[in-house]
Amino acid sequence: MPDAAGNAPVDEDLLLERQLCFALTVASRSVVGAYKPVLDALGLTHPQYLVMLCLWESSPRSVRDISDALAQEPATISPLLRRLEAAGHITRQRAEGDERSLAVRLTPSGAALRQQATAVPGTMMARLGLDRAEVGELHTSMMRLIAATRSADTGPAS
Repeated sequence: MPDAAGNAPVDEDLLLERQLCFALTVASRSVVGAYKPVLDALGLTHPQYLVMLCLWESSPRSVRDISDALAQEPATISPLLRRLEAAGHITRQRAEGDERSLAVRLTPSGAALRQQATAVPGTMMARLGLDRAEVGELHTSMMRLIAATRSADTGPAS
């Protein structure tokens, strides 16, 4: 029962329904699942779609640049790149002047896929019953949360 100020007792803080981590996990799984049939039509998985978004913004890009943009380790990105290359959407070649770096480039097929992908955001807004402003608000909140977790990672342990 809430106190006079309307605050829930501390014991209720441990209820599953009050856990931010639980809500985020279920929301993430649900949203990614909603993308699946839309991305299946493009022949992409959700992680591959994220890589393609990076490359549609700028190509060529290094594997490190892609992994940084997606907040993933290069070892996580590499299998995605292999599959995208096998599908004919990208090429991977050693970067000029740096033998240790791979340059990832869109192929004509990968660049053309962008035109089909322009329908994805609108389709997803309709599927989720959200308008552009609501998506923007959610995105802003999630980016604030990401920033907070990153500063918590570098701050003093509590």
